[in-house]
This record gives sequence, C-alpha cells and structure tokens, in this order.
Amino acid sequence: MCRGILETFVMVGLLGAALGAFAQREPEGPVQPLDLRVRETPAPISASAGAVSVRQITVATGTKIPLVLRQAISTKNARVGDAVYAETNFPVVQDDRTVIPAGTYVQGVISEIKKPGRIKGRAEVLFHFTTLVFPSGYTVQMPGSVENVPGAEHSRVKGPEGTVQQDGEKGKEIGTVASTAATGAGIGGLATQSGKGAGIGAGLGGATGLAIAMLTHGSDVRLERGTSVEMVLSRPLTLDQAKLPR
Repeated sequence: MCRGILETFVMVGLLGAALGAFAQREPEGPVQPLDLRVRETPAPISASAGAVSVRQITVATGTKIPLVLRQAISTKNARVGDAVYAETNFPVVQDDRTVIPAGTYVQGVISEIKKPGRIKGRAEVLFHFTTLVFPSGYTVQMPGSVENVPGAEHSRVKGPEGTVQQDGEKGKEIGTVASTAATGAGIGGLATQSGKGAGIGAGLGGATGLAIAMLTHGSDVRLERGTSVEMVLSRPLTLDQAKLPR
C-alpha cells in the first residue's frame, strides 16, 4: 500500500514539473487574431479602359467625291426640305487604304428652290449632302456641297455653295419670235399678194411671238436619276478606322 502511494506522489510531481516548464517558455511572437472577414476580389482591369485610343482617319476639306443620283430632282415639283439620295460610284483612297468605298450611300437635303421666271430669272436648286452611310451600316455626319454636275444637260453650278442653275433661254426666245414672225409674214403675203401685206404680217407675227415668249416660263432644272454629281467636302470628315471596311 505504501508503495502505491509513493508511485502516485511521483507521478503528480512529474506532471507538475512538466506544466511548470511549459509555463516558463516565452512565446515566439505575438499571437495574431484570426481574421474571419470575407475579402473582396479586385475587379479585372478592362483592356478598353486603358490609354489605347481608337485610331481615326481624317479626310481633308476640299476632297472631291463622285456620286450618282438615285432619284430625279426637278425645280418643278421639288420642295425645300426634300431628301436627296445618292451613291458613290468610285472609291476614295487615302494612305493606300479605301476609306470611302464605291456603293456608299449619301443623303442630303434641298435647301433652296427658285422657279424660272417669264421674262427673266433662271431656275435654280441648292442642296447639301449631310450623311454618309457605309454598306456595313456605319453612319457619319458629313458636310458636303455640289462642285459640279457633269451628267446634267443645260445646267451649271454657280457660287461657292454649289447652286445648280438652268442655262439661259435667250436663244430659245429669239427663235420663237423669229419663227412666229416668219409665219405671220407668209400668211400676210398670201392674203394680200403684196410686199406690204408681208411686212404687216411679219410685224404682227413678231409681236405675237414676243408675247408668247414673255408669257412662257423658262425651263426647270431637272437632274435625272443616274445623273453624275461631284461632291466636295466643306469641312474635314473624321472616320473611325475600326469601323471601315478592311
């Protein structure tokens, strides 16, 4: 019995010595508390948000672009505000690249119309081009005016804004007066069988011809569908290179 008690005291002494030695050990460093917060994952950086800018191409002021009208224009029935539709028929190339391909749609608007007068005043129409629509649907606002109308008969372009004006009617009026005078002279000569009658008839015929010429309006400006029109850029045209055909 004494031996058992002795063994118990020995075991208790050893356990106490072990606990004392553990308590005397210095910690290797401060104990960090456990961080249980949910950390947010940083959002990825978008490539488009960097410093890379979209490359642009500028078509200079004064660049001439050949067009073809897709509908007729006439001062007889056109009104201010009517739309004008055309299409490029030859590509515009810059820096070895096509920047405006053939077949690109061009839209404009009629800004002014002047009807032909009886005695004086020629028919005129003024329209501007405003929009460029590429085959892909890429649309650009464009300031353009008429430079020339090589496909139009009896019409010409005047002024810096590109007004299309009908040719004069003087030759036509003189021909009307002369033709009517000759007809009157023939009728007067046959009626009286004398030179005097022919003179009277010529005078009456001339007066009639002059009256007809004064009462008749001049010709209207008419640009048929398919008429060739040369457009010129009034200001620089900026294009997004990424949206141009490759």
